[in-house]
Amino acid sequence: MLFRMKDEKAHQLEAELDKLQADGPAAWAKLPEEELFTPAGFSEERAEATSYSNYSYWGSTFRAFFKNRVAVLLLVALIAVVAFAFLQPCLPGQADPNLCAVDPATGIQYRNIAPGEKGFIWGSNAIGQDLWARIWAGARTSLTIAFFVALIEAVVGITVGVLWGYVRQLDFFFTELYNICDNVPSTIILILISYVASPSVQTLILGMSITGWIAMARFIRNQILIIRDRDYNVASRCIGTPTSRIVVRNLLPYLVSVIMLRMALTIPAAIGSEVFITYIGLGLSVEVPSLGNLINDGRKVMMQAGLRYQLLYPTIILSFVTIAFYLIGNAFSDAADPKNHLQ
Repeated sequence: MLFRMKDEKAHQLEAELDKLQADGPAAWAKLPEEELFTPAGFSEERAEATSYSNYSYWGSTFRAFFKNRVAVLLLVALIAVVAFAFLQPCLPGQADPNLCAVDPATGIQYRNIAPGEKGFIWGSNAIGQDLWARIWAGARTSLTIAFFVALIEAVVGITVGVLWGYVRQLDFFFTELYNICDNVPSTIILILISYVASPSVQTLILGMSITGWIAMARFIRNQILIIRDRDYNVASRCIGTPTSRIVVRNLLPYLVSVIMLRMALTIPAAIGSEVFITYIGLGLSVEVPSLGNLINDGRKVMMQAGLRYQLLYPTIILSFVTIAFYLIGNAFSDAADPKNHLQ
């Protein structure tokens, strides 16, 4: 019944419209004004209202990341390990990592005590130092080196990469600089820096960062070249938008995913470099605990079955940190890609 009434009303309106069209403009002029037009009224709120999208880049990025349960669990575990490494000295009952514990009854050092015995959670080394304290102190040292190296490489690499890719006049200079630095092995530079300067945390950071930014810069440059001359960037230049604003608002947001991935991979790479340089005898001095020193010490006793724990525990910490950063970096890189934000 309802549909029938609507059809009749529609036919009636069509008939009236046909009649008005047949009668011509004079018929329209005879109609009262209130039947021709209906005042819409004025609303200040509706006049100022604009359409908008509720899309949020970072909101979509984090939603996509938290859907990856493995990455989230690894992130929680990694945060817990890193936080504990830096908070461990503040906890009660923690030993000095460089203290050589001595048995008060015999006056002999607690050498190579097995884990869990005589108060040593992870055992002791050949001179009675607590491995629990030394491993967490070593993790702090290695993570500090890795974080600073990643930060320096990101800042320098992104800055140089953007200039290299966006400013055409600088392309030749940075290309030649890249060719020179890329042909010199980073291991040679790290060894030379360790020889010239005294072994220290600052020396390792300098040695790893002096050419480490080259790979980041070249990668950013290639990405900038792809998106530099897109329509919206050309339009921005035509209306006089400053270069700094174009870089910050138009270019870098497209590179967040690759930048995060490169930084996440730099941290385990820096820890691996510290372990390597210590392994060949050019790393930190023995009184400075680091994962490299601990793994090097454990390597010397790995053939003795009862002492393999001295290599096992620092290797577990190193392996977990390295794998966690790699997997989390890949997961966040995928989540930060706008192509994966489509529902």
